[in-house]
Amino acid sequence: MSQTDTSNAGTSGPLTTQRKGLAALELDMRLIGMIAALLVIWIAFAAFTDGRFLTPRNIFNLTIQTVSVAIMATGMVFVIVTRHIDLSVGSVLGVCSAAMAMLQTQYLPEIFGLGSPFIWIFTVIAGVIVGTAIGAFHGWMIGYLTIPAFIVTLGGLLVWRNVAWHMTDGQTVGPLDPTFAIFGGINGTLGETWSWIVGAVLTAGALIMLVQSRRTKAAHGFPVKPRWAEISLGAIFTVSILGFILIINSYQIPGPRLARQFAARGEVMPEGLEMGYGIPISALLLIVIAIVMTVIARRTRLGRYIFATGGNPDAAELSGIDTRMLTVKVFAIMGALCAISAVVASARLTNHTNDIGTLDELRVIAAAVIGGTALSGGLGTIYGAILGALIMQSLQSGMAMVGVDAPYQNIIVGAVLVLAVWVDIIYRRRAGL
Repeated sequence: MSQTDTSNAGTSGPLTTQRKGLAALELDMRLIGMIAALLVIWIAFAAFTDGRFLTPRNIFNLTIQTVSVAIMATGMVFVIVTRHIDLSVGSVLGVCSAAMAMLQTQYLPEIFGLGSPFIWIFTVIAGVIVGTAIGAFHGWMIGYLTIPAFIVTLGGLLVWRNVAWHMTDGQTVGPLDPTFAIFGGINGTLGETWSWIVGAVLTAGALIMLVQSRRTKAAHGFPVKPRWAEISLGAIFTVSILGFILIINSYQIPGPRLARQFAARGEVMPEGLEMGYGIPISALLLIVIAIVMTVIARRTRLGRYIFATGGNPDAAELSGIDTRMLTVKVFAIMGALCAISAVVASARLTNHTNDIGTLDELRVIAAAVIGGTALSGGLGTIYGAILGALIMQSLQSGMAMVGVDAPYQNIIVGAVLVLAVWVDIIYRRRAGL
């Protein structure tokens, strides 16, 4: 009988792991490594910019700059896990953006009238339908016609970029509907009060998940962490979430802009009033998508099929999984997420441009791979992809603030991508994954 068995012999309570120190937390060491790398990047750029990199204003900007790529990266996890690749995401984003821009500037105002709330609603719905249809079409060619994903999506990269150009005659289309623009970042935020409410809800949700996970393990007789370890994890989640809210709320709305907001409502701004922007609506959208994608990955049959197929496609097919239809579903999800990213990207610019989404396919793939998604398939996490997107954007934003020229930025980002994959290979070999 092992030490753990002996210590729990004759008891009816749950088994408690006997690990000591940090090992008792059972943390994902790869995740810890990515967080450490992110902190090193932040501290280094803060030193080179005299602290400007870590100001509330720059953290706010970094957040809204990360959202578009991070949303698509969550879908790229499913694509790569199933041993495929999607090189067309930037072009699909572009064609969805073009379709939505044309709808809300030329067609829907004639139907509903300028300023109608139906404009942005129908625009978003139409964009998601377009993105989902394109993704499903890609998946059908890959799954049923057995054309390699690399070829299908490489063709899509060329086709959809030029379809978008044709739809707009290569012109910038805008300005977009003011309500639609709230999804872009600074034009749409929750404000301080609602940001604290969202923070409290997220914190409560994280703590409830910890408690439920412990109860589920105990109910099935699996070992559980020591209580101090669970409390420590809860404290880490709480400090991280509420600390982020505090930083975001610290970015104050400039006085003239705040005065204009009061004037637009027919009110006079109280003298000396200060208000923070709060969480961008685009960031809240990313949080919702991250939660939904995580639930799909971990709690649904579709998620289990995705990871089972990625781990061993032949075994998955022999076990009764319709891998061809699964491929269609995965690429349809990817297309829908491209459309949502198009909403965020075009709303942030307040117009559609011909080069929107250019090179996003490389940024999205890099974010997923840096976040720990194995190119060999079967392994990947949603939170890892989002963290990978944040690392990528932190590098680019920091280098821009320091004054590094764009060509050198791309060289460094490319080198970091190769280094991340090499480190991941070493880690998986040592971990026996």
